[in-house]
Amino acid sequence: MDSGDIAWVLASSALVLLMTPGLAFFYGGLVRRKNTTSTIMYSLSCMGIVGVVWVLWGYSLAFAPSWNGWGLVGNLDWIGLRGVSATEAGPYSDTIPHQAFMIFQAMFAIITPALITGAFADRMKFSAFVIFVVLWVTIVYAPMAHWVWGGGWLGSLGALDFAGGTVVHINAGVAALAAALIIGKRIGFGTQAMPPHNVPMVVLGAGLLWFGWFGFNAGSALAANGTAVNAFVVTNTATAAALVSWVLMSWVFDGKPSIVGAASGAVAGLVAITPASGFVGPMPALIIGVGAGVVCYGAVKLLLALKVDDALAVWGVHGVGGTWGALATGLFVGIGFASLGDISRGEQIVLQLIAIGASWGWAFVATSIILLALKYTIGIRASEEEEESGLDLSQHAESAYIA
Repeated sequence: MDSGDIAWVLASSALVLLMTPGLAFFYGGLVRRKNTTSTIMYSLSCMGIVGVVWVLWGYSLAFAPSWNGWGLVGNLDWIGLRGVSATEAGPYSDTIPHQAFMIFQAMFAIITPALITGAFADRMKFSAFVIFVVLWVTIVYAPMAHWVWGGGWLGSLGALDFAGGTVVHINAGVAALAAALIIGKRIGFGTQAMPPHNVPMVVLGAGLLWFGWFGFNAGSALAANGTAVNAFVVTNTATAAALVSWVLMSWVFDGKPSIVGAASGAVAGLVAITPASGFVGPMPALIIGVGAGVVCYGAVKLLLALKVDDALAVWGVHGVGGTWGALATGLFVGIGFASLGDISRGEQIVLQLIAIGASWGWAFVATSIILLALKYTIGIRASEEEEESGLDLSQHAESAYIA
């Protein structure tokens, strides 16, 4: 055991947990005021629901030895954290206790379904959401985490994902696209203006995400070492570059430098550098960040042109940003930090494309099956009357504002 590594991983776990309330503020400011508390409740409830599911069976499915050795999902050896020690190391680090690794990964599992909620903000009923979260973490998230980080087939193949480009961002972003298509458009989408109701709240949320993301990326080194330092530096570098490039895009094409665009650009940069943060240096990080601002801005505009109601641009920022980041990991790995390894850059890019394709396919198909099952059983959408009055009152009988 190394006390410095333990302290850093536990602090990073707390930083990553803070990202989910940060996301609640970010999303809560982006929606209309009548849906503020319901949007915040999506993120808050993920902290509770996933926190329980992870301990009972989620961690075992994601990180226990592969069931039958197939590399698809973990077995149930660690159900209820049986054998997961608070004092002895596990299979993923020699210097921190097994439970420290488990709780760090729990925070990733918590925020990932919370990211999806931006796609169906303003219109999904809460009872269906609760069931969706349990099913999605069990069926979609845990297997993909196993594929990439838990000894599964993608990690064994050699695909690189330092901190969650595939597991978190492509997974959530593509699931959000499936949700937007299946749940359908908000009433008035395309005909009524639906601007963010609280821009300061959006900026506060983005700031908390930026702050917590240092734990997300640098904490994924699982040690207080040079890899953590590099991940910290490139995370800030790419985020700053993406903020600037998104603002420039909005200035050129929309006529004004958007504050909400600046916040969205920062998040896009955070997303894109995530899979590469342990493998590239500062100069590639600048390129990744600039690219994230441009491609994510374009993706958001594309979905609007296609009239797909991904309410808070989850696919455009996380799905496309995570895809760009996963590809950029192959393009720039070993430049400025770490090394390419024993394979050619072309081979690594092919492996990254395989991981991207597998993540896209699994997230979209599995999420669609879950949502369709809910749609044709208990229903997933609030009634027209409930949506018109706002989900704050219709689902929770609480309003964010007195007047």
